[in-house]
Amino acid sequence: VQLVESGGGSVQAGGSLRRSCEASRHRTWMAWFRQAPGREREGVAVIYRGTGDATYADSVKGRFTMSQDNAKNTVYLQMNSLKPEDSAMYYCAAESRGGMWSDWSKWEYWGQGTQVTVS
Repeated sequence: VQLVESGGGSVQAGGSLRRSCEASRHRTWMAWFRQAPGREREGVAVIYRGTGDATYADSVKGRFTMSQDNAKNTVYLQMNSLKPEDSAMYYCAAESRGGMWSDWSKWEYWGQGTQVTVS
């Protein structure tokens, strides 16, 4: 499975960005993670492709929205009210092996990652 990411970049605090992740094949579970320098990779949001239901990390709840377009086999991460502490490399992931969704080691496939910088 290949995951191709797009979007991201730089924005001022309070602004918005949208990330996209297209999968080469349908996967039941997909997620977004992020990693800041010197910190462990952390789960941001996960989506169950069957219903489109998403779960979020407390740190982004109410500001970020994960959604999907099944026709395009693509998931999105809409990031609003961005804060400097949201600055990190953001990665798309697919195919969880089970366990806690926020555990990055449980995910099989990864996108290339893109830097998001909030100043």
